[in-house]
Amino acid sequence: MVAVVSACPAAFAQGAQQSDQADQQASQQPSQDQSANKKAKGQSDRSLYKELSKPYQKWLDEDVVYIITPEERHAFLHLQTNEEREQFIEAFWQRRNPDPDSPENTFKEEHYRRIAYANEHYASGIPGWKTDRGKIYIMWGPPDEVDSHPTGGTWDRPMDQGGGETTTYAYEDWRYRYLEGMGENVELEFVDPTGTGEYHLTMDPSEKDALLHVPGAGLTLAESMGMADKSQRFSNTDGTNMAENEPGEGGLSENEEEFTRLENFANIMKPPPVKFKDLEEVVTSRIVRDQVKFDYRYDFLRITSDTVLVPITIQIPIRQLMFLQKDGVSSASMNLFARITSLSGRVVQTFEDTMRADYPASLLQQSIGTSRIYQKAVPLTPGLYRLDIVIKDVNSNNVGVVNTRLAVPRFQDDQLSSSTLILADDIEPVSMKDIGVGQFVLGDVKVRPKLDDTFIQNESMGVFLQIYNLKVDDKTHRADTSVELRVVKDKDTTPTLKFDLPANQLPEHGEELTLEKRMTLGSLPPGKYKLEIAVTDNLAKQTITPTAEFTVRPLPTSVAQGR
Repeated sequence: MVAVVSACPAAFAQGAQQSDQADQQASQQPSQDQSANKKAKGQSDRSLYKELSKPYQKWLDEDVVYIITPEERHAFLHLQTNEEREQFIEAFWQRRNPDPDSPENTFKEEHYRRIAYANEHYASGIPGWKTDRGKIYIMWGPPDEVDSHPTGGTWDRPMDQGGGETTTYAYEDWRYRYLEGMGENVELEFVDPTGTGEYHLTMDPSEKDALLHVPGAGLTLAESMGMADKSQRFSNTDGTNMAENEPGEGGLSENEEEFTRLENFANIMKPPPVKFKDLEEVVTSRIVRDQVKFDYRYDFLRITSDTVLVPITIQIPIRQLMFLQKDGVSSASMNLFARITSLSGRVVQTFEDTMRADYPASLLQQSIGTSRIYQKAVPLTPGLYRLDIVIKDVNSNNVGVVNTRLAVPRFQDDQLSSSTLILADDIEPVSMKDIGVGQFVLGDVKVRPKLDDTFIQNESMGVFLQIYNLKVDDKTHRADTSVELRVVKDKDTTPTLKFDLPANQLPEHGEELTLEKRMTLGSLPPGKYKLEIAVTDNLAKQTITPTAEFTVRPLPTSVAQGR
């Protein structure tokens, strides 16, 4: 049985109007709030974008501009450090890796291949990746079918667009058999109405009609028979200039319906859906247990033009570790694992080791301010890598993690250059049998870096530097080099300390020179300094000035009083 409710029409209309107004007022407030929040979010993101360094701006604006989702972009802009950004970039590509267990990321490789292809084939006064064809190609890959008309020509309109014959600008039709999120038989049209080679994506099939604005030309069948007026094409409400279909032909095809075309245009411009791993997992994956804090550094020394020695030094403060006592000895143990990978995810080098710290129980408190230091020297080819270091305190199960970018430089063969300038707390020659063997050994000298670059007034500071590509005199077979050391305090321009290294103090050398020197810091008052080493090749007339900053601290009170 159906219940019928009747009411006075006027009263019903009035009540309905009041109800509609109330609903409208209720719905406006959330909408206004959402709009304000969205605007504030956009302003915040723009401000954060300006603070990014150029490489990260370029990564957002060029490398992944078409495939990064708004949520990912927002998350990336709110990262705090470059280490977090590098980890995000790595995770970004890994999310899209069809085979996450493979060291090769075929998605990433294909993405950059598409960019290269777009630049090569679709450039038109602007880079190919910026054009509409380049954008679609990068996002969705090569189409299954291409119908290209680079010079335009005669075109017979389909009947659902009015039929008839006209002349077109250059255009291309792309067809994809299937696109995820779009469905089957996705057809796209690109038109070049300016004749410059810059095709743009269009929703209006009539845009390629070169006679559209020529009165009496390029008429449809109905217009040629006087059954329609060409001017009616310009009064469409759907943003196109298409003619109505022929009488009796039925309505527009589904792909030509206004809302379908708008929806397809919006969807094709969205970043392709990500198949792998949830965004929240990626954004939060950088939040790991990080209870063990440690310092690290890496240096670069040339081996050959294509190989660089990279000593990686790790220092763990004793106070970070848990000690267990047994038989009057306090002991801590740490497991170290490190991995170097290429940007494609290929593992280049791994090393792992166990470090111990053992002290008599009575002396443990005196050792709390010290550190355990470890070094591993790894040969690498020049390029950009990712370095992951994990340290686990065996006694407490606490973990420390570092993920960082490792950019290995290329030493040019014809250019005066140098290794990293290393400031050391221990620098001394090694025996013949220990040359090149063991931690901190660089050639025939042991160099233990001071990771915090801080020295006490009565300490000496070791200085280690290698110079490459010195010009050698054809007659004497020796280089002619001048070396000046300058110590500048804070932002002063006048050196606090300056001296030349006499030629007789420089080791005999050909095109490569190794400087190993100890500097006494007693004459320097406490403060921050910069060491500059000006190296001049007098034959090639080239000068380089490697620098390193360091800090001098005053003597401990007890030591100063004892003196």
